[in-house]
Amino acid sequence: MNYLNMVGLSDLADSIVHELSGGMKQRVSIARALSLDPKFLLMDEPFAALDIHTRQSLCRDLLRIHYETKKTTLFVTHNIDEAVLLGDRVILISHSAGKIRREFIVNIPRPRYLNQVAIRNIVSEVMDELRESSYRNKDLSYATTISI
Repeated sequence: MNYLNMVGLSDLADSIVHELSGGMKQRVSIARALSLDPKFLLMDEPFAALDIHTRQSLCRDLLRIHYETKKTTLFVTHNIDEAVLLGDRVILISHSAGKIRREFIVNIPRPRYLNQVAIRNIVSEVMDELRESSYRNKDLSYATTISI
């Protein structure tokens, strides 16, 4: 119940899975992972299938949960804005070889907002690298962030 409460679902503890929305299911997944008290969380595109409002809400919740638990999170995403807003580092990985192509340090205090000049600058740098890499050899395909 502690972890359901942490993700805002304690009032739905007796619900059946098909009664839950996609966002609620993601919250259950986070609670389930936290219940094992891992040293770190691995999250692979956890918010990809969610609408923008649910996605933003879960991003805020993930930051709060990190603040409360101090769990390091490896968060894989194709959403550059999300990577920069959540992460301490954004790492671009080569698709074919799985090698780190470039790392961007996000040393901006939280809370962060997309309209901040410093955030927009990092997002632009990442996008420029993605464009440049795709012109060179089409080897760079996605971004990951070691975050929060």
